[in-house]
Parts: sequence; structure tokens; C-alpha cells
Amino acid sequence: MRVLFVCKRHPQQRDLIARPYGRFYHLPVALAALGHDVRVQLCGYQKQPSLEIDRDGIVWSSHDFLTLGIPKLWRTVESEVRAFRPDWIVGCSDAWAGWLAHRLSRSADCRLAIDAYDNYEAYLPANLPLHWLWRRAVRAADLVIAAGPQLAEKLGRSRQNPSDVHILPMCADPNFFRMDRGECRRRLGLPERATLFGYAGGWSKSRGSNLILDAFAAVRKQLPESHMVLTGRPPAHAISAPGVISLGYVDDAAMPVVTNAVDLCCVVLADTSFGRYSYPVKLCEAMACGVAVAASATAAVSWMLSDNAHFLARIGDSAGHAQRMMENRSMRTPEYKLPPSWDTSALRLEELLA
Repeated sequence: MRVLFVCKRHPQQRDLIARPYGRFYHLPVALAALGHDVRVQLCGYQKQPSLEIDRDGIVWSSHDFLTLGIPKLWRTVESEVRAFRPDWIVGCSDAWAGWLAHRLSRSADCRLAIDAYDNYEAYLPANLPLHWLWRRAVRAADLVIAAGPQLAEKLGRSRQNPSDVHILPMCADPNFFRMDRGECRRRLGLPERATLFGYAGGWSKSRGSNLILDAFAAVRKQLPESHMVLTGRPPAHAISAPGVISLGYVDDAAMPVVTNAVDLCCVVLADTSFGRYSYPVKLCEAMACGVAVAASATAAVSWMLSDNAHFLARIGDSAGHAQRMMENRSMRTPEYKLPPSWDTSALRLEELLA
């Protein structure tokens, strides 16, 4: 088969040219490794120049909406797609990519697949015309894929057959696996004997991230020598909270070391249009590393954790979250049902595209 993936260049704040990862990279690469002719069309919004590279058996072509403008970008991409002559176009990463994939599939007279890992309508809630275009793409697609059953049910509302949505779960990249905790702490300069909790997700109201600080404050009353390890760019009030260790920006290659360094990873989401359909990659990474978690019991996260109450706290309940942190911090061999690897998911995708 000849398969073209259409994806934004910076999903989850990661540049796929400079920092390839996740389903946007591993699914196309694994599908190409199965013998299929695969190409990835990236679209950016950051005024970057166009480029084309050949990596891992795939041609990655990137154009920018703000550099070219929508009309010229459309003409450029349409010309490249017609030259490639795909059997399938797979729109993934956001609503814009779904809209573009839908238009390209009609222009190239090929089949359309839509792959969603989040509720994309929550990204730009006020942009109703884009939501309509996204739902039209979902309705028209020959194949629709979701990262979990809750999102599949939502996407199914736009389909003639609501149950005709398939599931390919999120999973961790292969560089996340169990490592020696003491060695990881030494590499990062973290306290070797203290109890360390970790949070590596984004910080926003849509996630309810401030609950982390309330829960940790309650924990620290019982464990005054414990610390909360943060990465990325948390707000100033989080960095200055008692007991918080902020590592700042951590290189991608070191993130598995951070995950393995802590006793427990916190996964917090709110009951919002984003949180209800989020399947956090950070949760997948903690599970792959065999690190205990305390997680908000959204329907999506509960599904990822097989409804295991030991890992789940009621949404928005900082006291309940603190209790899970205290109970699970010494858990050395948590029992998780791990999601399929990206290679296994690519085999399933091959079946669906056949």
C-alpha cells in the first residue's frame, strides 16, 4: 500500500523533524517496516521554511501555513500528494490535519482514515467552523481510529454507524523501560534516600494541575523530607512551593531517567472537554518503567489502568490524591496491563487499511 500521513509538525509541543516520537512517528515508521510505501506530510504554524528529508525509510515533507499561506500551501501539498498517488491518506494530530486530509483524499481520489488521540475540539473551543469541518472529515472517512473507547464513542456521534470506530491505544516510546532508581537519581543529582514524587505533564486549568501542589502539601505534613520533582515550565508558584525540585527543561533522552528516578508519578486531569478524553502519554511512560502512579479517575485514565482502584483518586480530590500517593509510594512492582507496542499497533493498522 501507499499511505500518506498528514500531521501537524509540532504535536504535543514536540517538533517531529528535530524530536521524533509517539504515534506520529512510530506508527508510520513501523508501517513502512512492514513493506508499505509511506510518506508523512507535516504542516506547521510557526513561520518555518519548507523542507523535505528522508529518514527511517520515509520521506518527511514539511510546509508552514504562516510561511506559505493557506492557498499556496494547499497547491504545494496537493501537487506532492498527486505525485505520490496514495491509496490511503491518514489525518492525525489535530482538527486542521483532519480537514486537510479530507480535502486531499478527495483531490487524490483515495481512501481517508482519521486518527485521533485527543478531543481536538477542546484545543480551539471557540472555532466552530473548524469543528464542523473536523466532524465532516470524521463522517466522510472510510476508517476512524481513536486512542481509547471514550473518544471512540464521541467520534462515533459524527458517524452514520456510531460503533464503527476502531481503537489504537497510546503507548510509551521504546526508550521507556525499567532502570535502576538509585543510579537514575545520581545521574540527575536528586536526593538518593528521600521519597520523590514526580509530575511531568503540562500545567493548565484544563488539566487541574494545581491539585498537585495541594496533594503534595498534605503528603509533606506526613513525610517532611519528601520532594516533588517537576520538569518543563511549571508556573513560578509551583517552583517556589516547599519541597519542590524543578529540573526545568530536560532533554528527551533523559526523560526516562527522570521517570525511573521517582517513587511515584502523579497524573492529574480535570473533568473538562479536554480531560474527559485524554489518554496521557506520561501515564504510559510510568507504566512502561514500572513506576507506581496516583491518577485522576477520569473514564479514559481508569480504562488505561484497567479500573484498578489502587491507582485512582476522585477527580479534583486533593485529599484522595494525597492518600494514593502515600499508599503507593513504596510499591515496587505495580501490576499494570500494558498497552500494545507501536509495532503491534502498526500490524493492527495494516489490517484496518487492507
